[in-house]
Amino acid sequence: MTQVAPDKVTLDDIRVAHKMLDGVARTTPLESCRALTERIGGPVYLKCENLQRTGSFKIRGAYVRIAGLDASERARGVVAASAGNHAQGVALAARLLGVQSTVFMPVGAPLPKIAATRGYGAEVLLEGTTVEHCLTAAKAYAEATGAVFIHPFDHPDVVAGQGTVGLEILDQCPEVRTILVGTGGGGLLAGVAVAVKALRPDVKVIGVQAAAAAAYPPSLAAGRPVVLPAVSTMADGIAVGRPGDVPFALIDELVDGVRTVGEESLSQALLLCMERAKLVVEPAGAASVAALLEAGGSQSYVPIEPPVVAVLSGGNVDPLLMLRVLRHGLAAAGRYLSLRVRIPDRPGALATLLAELADTDANVGNVTHVRTDASLQLGEVEVELQLETKGVEHCREVVARMKSAGYPVAEA
Repeated sequence: MTQVAPDKVTLDDIRVAHKMLDGVARTTPLESCRALTERIGGPVYLKCENLQRTGSFKIRGAYVRIAGLDASERARGVVAASAGNHAQGVALAARLLGVQSTVFMPVGAPLPKIAATRGYGAEVLLEGTTVEHCLTAAKAYAEATGAVFIHPFDHPDVVAGQGTVGLEILDQCPEVRTILVGTGGGGLLAGVAVAVKALRPDVKVIGVQAAAAAAYPPSLAAGRPVVLPAVSTMADGIAVGRPGDVPFALIDELVDGVRTVGEESLSQALLLCMERAKLVVEPAGAASVAALLEAGGSQSYVPIEPPVVAVLSGGNVDPLLMLRVLRHGLAAAGRYLSLRVRIPDRPGALATLLAELADTDANVGNVTHVRTDASLQLGEVEVELQLETKGVEHCREVVARMKSAGYPVAEA
């Protein structure tokens, strides 16, 4: 009889994980999103894993993995490496199961995530400046102490736990035609694909990666996991430079496609979730929404057919990052406008300019005078303006109004 590969994850595995998580992980809500529905011309629903315990889906896989340890393994404790979500998932899962946990986090990890991980009961050790440094330290710690290393995505138990999201989606939205899943190492995408394709092979399952951290497209093209030379994205939760071996094999077999999205779309997606859906989502958690904002932009992608379920994978966003991302999102959406305007350097000139701007209904946020630029004429001053506007069309109207009033205008 042919033996099942040890890294193969099946629907039965996910069903077992689902029972194991009863009373541990929440069945997160599925919320309709009118703004996205209008955009793509069909129903769009948001699977709110940002409202999960610890603020992301990671508790699912972490709990299933640790619960599968035998008594001797549990006695040695567990160790993990993470910048945030996996750290909190492991910490809470270990506490619930009575297991000692140690988590390595980068020195620059957001303080709220470090505090939350400690609050769930883990010993937090800061190591290096990247998650890769932490992974190296965690594996060395495991070898030295005997603690069990809990990988964030590259283990069948972790994939099975994450796959319970797929079971919930099919139960909550049986009419679904496309599921979008933000993807880093691939544990969530692989698990959802196993569950969905086993029960509803007609449903498209599509991964979404940040374009600047997209290891899956070249890996799928090569037929094996490929290491990216560098990753750089605001979506730190999916900034993974190499797919996991276990999820890659499943994704290669089952997933319909992997899309990439830009930083502008990620920031606009976070803003949309906050403004229109009233949901706090981290950039990685908003990747699926970013794909909907870019839908139709490339004919090479698998079409997104509604009804669509977009998985919001997490909501653990650092307040300082949120502030920067929201500003970026507002600027990308045309809600901020930076202008440089030259005016005579005499009393009343600035007041006249501001009165002209007031008539455009733009709100002036900041004004800076520049008098020492060599390109300025004698008796001339350049004013840098930061304006709050109503969108791209309003920005055009403001610039046109300034030019028609005779002001030399340049966008900063």
